[in-house]
Order: sequence, then C-alpha cells, then structure tokens
Amino acid sequence: MAARGWRPLAAAIAAARPGGGGPGAAPAPAPAPAAPTAAALYVHWPYCRKRCSYCNFNKYVVPAVDEVAVRACLVREARTLLRLSQVQSVTSVFFGGGTPSLASPSTIAAVLEAVAGAAHLPAGAEVTLEANPSSTSIQRLAGFRAAGVNRLSVGVQSLDDAELQLLGREHTAAEARGAVEAAWGLFPGRTSLDLLFGLPGQSRDAWAQGLEAALGLCDDHISLYQLTLEQGTALAAQVWGGALPMPPQDLLADMYLTARAMLVAAGFRHYEVSNFARKGALSTHNLSYWRAEQYIGVGPGAHGRFVPWGEGGCSREARVQTLEPGAWMREVQSQGHGTRRRVVLSPLEQLEEVLALGLRTDEGITHERWGQFSPHLSLQAAFGAPGEARALQEQGWLVLDGGGLRCTWEGLALLDSLLPDLLCQLQHRWAPGAAPGGGSGAPRRSPTGDGAAGPSGVAEVVSGGGGE
Repeated sequence: MAARGWRPLAAAIAAARPGGGGPGAAPAPAPAPAAPTAAALYVHWPYCRKRCSYCNFNKYVVPAVDEVAVRACLVREARTLLRLSQVQSVTSVFFGGGTPSLASPSTIAAVLEAVAGAAHLPAGAEVTLEANPSSTSIQRLAGFRAAGVNRLSVGVQSLDDAELQLLGREHTAAEARGAVEAAWGLFPGRTSLDLLFGLPGQSRDAWAQGLEAALGLCDDHISLYQLTLEQGTALAAQVWGGALPMPPQDLLADMYLTARAMLVAAGFRHYEVSNFARKGALSTHNLSYWRAEQYIGVGPGAHGRFVPWGEGGCSREARVQTLEPGAWMREVQSQGHGTRRRVVLSPLEQLEEVLALGLRTDEGITHERWGQFSPHLSLQAAFGAPGEARALQEQGWLVLDGGGLRCTWEGLALLDSLLPDLLCQLQHRWAPGAAPGGGSGAPRRSPTGDGAAGPSGVAEVVSGGGGE
C-alpha cells in the first residue's frame, strides 16, 4: 500500500505550533535548491467496483469507465508534471487507487511508456500495482507483468470471511489465497500483502491466528494497518451508533506488539511503522516518502512534493490534483494537468515533514539527509540540547548519535504521541531568540501506546487516494 496521508502529520504540526498553526518560523533564508535529479511517481486510478465499509479514500463507483479518455489524461498529466519538475530520472512508479487492477494492462503500459519518454526510467526500477484479489486472474496479472509491473501489492486485508464481510470487501478468503498464489508465480519475492487489524469485535487471539495464516501465505513483504474509523463511512456509523464494539487502546497496542514479535521471529525487518520485509524486499517507492524525497502525483486527488523548475520555481511545493475524475479530466485536457492546489513549503515546513516521516523508519533521519534541508541547524543543535528530545533519549525512546536521529522500538510504538513534543522543540530551535531549553522536557504520551498501532500514521492522503 502506498503511503497515504498528511492528515495526522498536519494535525501534529498544527498542535505543536503556538496559536494553532501560525507560521512561527525564523526569517532564515531557504537553502539553495539542488539541481533537479530524481523523483518517485504515484499514479492514481480512482475507480472501484464497490466501496468498502471502512473506506473514505478518493475513489468512485461508476456504471462505466471511459478508459481510453482516462488513459490519455494520465499520460498527458504525467508528461506535463515531469516536464515541470525537470527530474532526470524516475526512481519508482506506484499505481494506487481505487482499484488499479481494474485498469487494463494497456493503460499501465501507456503510462510507463510516457514516463520513460519524458525521463529516464531505469531498467529494473520498482513498478508496483495495487491489486484487489477479485481482479487478479493469472491472465490479467501476466498482462500487467508484460506491461512493466514488477511488484504487486495485494489488498488481502483479512483471511477470515466474516471479517471480510464486515469490511465490505468484494473477495473471499479463498479468493485472496488464490490471488496471492498466482502473484507469487509471476512476481516472486515482490508480492506484498496488506492486512488490517483492530476490527470491531476482533480479539488478540483472532488477530494472531489470522496473521499466522498470512505468514504461511505471504512472500517477503507485508504491511499492517490499524483500522481507522472515518467520518461518513458505513462502518464508522455502525460503531458510533453502538451496533459494533471497537477494541480498546490497550488491546490495539497488544495486537501491534504481538504482530511485530511474530514477524520479527519469522525473519522480517520492521523497517517502517507499518511495513515489514525480509531478504531485502523493502519498498523503494514507500521509502521515498519516508525519506522526504521528491515525488510526483498523477491522477485525480494525487499528491506530490517537488520543485517546479520548468516554470521557474526554485522551492519545493506541495501539490494536490483535482479530486473528482470528470473535473480533473477537463482540466488536464485544457491545460495539460489537473493541479488544483499548490503551496510553497517553507524551510521549516519541509523540516517538519522530514522529522515526522523519517522517524517512522528504523533508520530514522541521517545527519546527511537533515543537512540537505537544514544546512544552518544541525540535528545535534535541534535535538541534542536539554529539552523534549533529551528527555525522550533519557527515557529510552529516542536515539541521537553519529548515525542520526531515530526511535528505539519502544519509541516507535509511541511515535504518534511523541511527535508533537519533537515538532515543538524543532519550532523553538528554529525561531529566533529561542530559549536554550526549548520546552518543558516533559513529553506527553499515552501510557497504553496510543499510536502503537501507528499504521494509520502519516498515511492517507500522500497518494491522494485509498487503495486496496
């Protein structure tokens, strides 16, 4: 599953800022931008056959899709945005949604051909397609492989039929198993599974049994996401109306800890809050998000972060494409792209993203990466002096050493509740005339591991959509 969202991150940043999100930044000059080099590319296919009960992503259920028109717009927007970014190389491509496995292989091939024609797409670059088990026949998967896809992310979500029915999924557990086995044969070592936990009424034992079944089925990558109730979804209405019980926070934390222990014992590296890989099968595309690298979003509602060199820009922008497919297509047809909103990110805002995203990974934030965004304020200067970060280090949740800044495992499990204090300290250090201590040094945190299931973490809108 692609990384998906800035909502929790934005909330944490706003909460940390005095006055609810005012600028609070020093008038320090922005670092001189580097020459354009590379970016990841996300492509959003917004259509599904049905809407799952928990989903509020940017997806649409329509009687028919004019795929020829959608394909032409995806191709044109990809070319336009690559020209505006002037990147020399595309490091990875991720087709998310929606249900991109409903698109034809010819559409996937056309987009990849356009990308390769507008920038260098290295041979062997990771090209991922999100797939629903109900649209992954062997013939269809073979078509995607021939089109250039070399990695599959299968939206299994559960291997229990009752849970799948609760989630409103279109497939059965047997169909999920069949889809994964078919994917194995075509994408060996590069088939990822998505699973949800924290479902209404789900017990720790039921979750552990389901994960054990998935371990017997999965390849070398698995993503675990805590179910998040979203306003306007059928499942949220049932829970909030009292018809379904949600697991308490301590049980959610226990589920997450149990899953981590099981996966590590099975040889998986816990390389990001939600993601586990073995045999080096880390998702290079998702790592581009966590490492705050440039990425370009193509398709309805897609998000991007890049410098628009092609129109004279010299600062990184946050871009959002128009959500509704019909309106997006009209804009692409008239002006070459459907960018609805663009915001120049200040140096402080970029550092806030580097911090909040980088700490989600086991590698954390290296001194080199931090220096690319902050040549005037080092990691040591920002987080080494007395303050919130020092207190977190003393309590065993954070490490600052020659390798950079990173969470311990215990800190990673509490990351969502630690971030506001770290963001606050960064803002204090960045602001002119900041007091040496920065803050109280008394971190706010949940004793039960609020965010131990941080899988929902920064993940719901980066791609601008949902995905299977």
